[in-house]
Order: sequence, then structure tokens, then C-alpha cells
Amino acid sequence: MRIDPAGWPFITGPLAPAALLAAGGRATGRRRLRLAAWPFLGLSAYMALFFRDPDRRCDSTPPAADDVISPADGMVMVAGEPQEGVAPEGDWQQISVFLSVVDVHVNRSPYRGEVVESSYRKGSFLAAYRKESAHRNERSELWLRDGDRTVVFRQIVGVLARRIVTRTGVGQTLATGERMGLMKFGSRMDVFVPRECEVLVTKGQRVRGGETVIARWPSTR
Repeated sequence: MRIDPAGWPFITGPLAPAALLAAGGRATGRRRLRLAAWPFLGLSAYMALFFRDPDRRCDSTPPAADDVISPADGMVMVAGEPQEGVAPEGDWQQISVFLSVVDVHVNRSPYRGEVVESSYRKGSFLAAYRKESAHRNERSELWLRDGDRTVVFRQIVGVLARRIVTRTGVGQTLATGERMGLMKFGSRMDVFVPRECEVLVTKGQRVRGGETVIARWPSTR
């Protein structure tokens, strides 16, 4: 299983005290020291799980030209009408995905195109499932444009998340489903599509990043 590079400090960090406790336990014959190493090993194993980066269907088969796919694993919180005060200026539909601490946290581009706008805003660390988190929490926002089609999406931190990693910027071109960053320890992603798109997911549905089609453009190409 591939591990995102951002995860290695979190995976290897707990191994040092685990090794010291295990070595001390062997040297002194104190079983209690050896047992104390296990929580650190468990923490390291959890970090490896959290930062896992599995391949998805989009990595081998390009999504259809009209498909907008989920940028993350998680549970759909909003599907259709945007939350009040959350959407960018304009007439949008909103799909929001909540990521729990056991979901894959590698983020993918929901659509293809050039990154024409990019912004980062500091903020609060409210629980990501709360409505207020969409406009009060720390977030990164990207605008993708492909011809006359525009999709906006945001990485939004949660109550445990303390850092957003965004590995793209203005002028770069992303493919649908391409890896573009991650969020550490619980968060949400918001995707905004124009009214002409058909939203294909419902509130409460589980989605997989890089695979689940969350919206579709009318086929005009």
C-alpha cells in the first residue's frame, strides 16, 4: 500500500519511544516496560492506515469527459441546494463530503482543467460536519476551468485537522481524479458545480474518491 509522503513523520515518530521502551524492558527484564511500547506501536500503525494512498479506478481508466467525481472518501453531507452563505458568488449546486478519521484522506481533483484561481484562508477548527465549518473553518479553495466549464472545490479542516496540504496552484492543469493534496485528521470537501450539471448522489451516501460520480455535465461535446 502506498503511503502519502506527509505521513512518514507521524508513522516513524512513535517508533522511537516504542524501541526505547522495548529495549529497556529486555535489558532490565521489566515486562511492564515492554508492554508500554505497544500503544506507541498501535499509534504508528494507525498513522500508516490514515495516510494510506490506494490506487483508484481513475488511475488506470480516465473518467468520462462529462463526469465530476468525488474528490475524497466519506459521507455525503449536502447534495443539491447550497448551504446558505457557503457557495461562491454565482448560481451553484453543492456536494459536500465529510471525511472521518478512518477514511482515506488523500484528495483528488473532481474534474479536469486549469487551476485559474487558488486561495487559502485561516479560520476556526469546528467539527467538519457542522454547517458553520464551511465558512468559518480554515480552508483552501481552487477554481478549475476547462473551456466554458468551471468547477470550484474546497479542502476544509475539521476539529482534529490542523493542516491542509494543497499540491497544485494557479496555472497548473489537473486531470479528473488526479491526486492534489490531503487534509490531516478529519475534515470535509465541498464541490460546487453549475446548475446545468445533474447531481447524482444523495445525502447520507458513502462515496469513494476517484471513483464515485457525484455530478454530470449535459453531454454537449
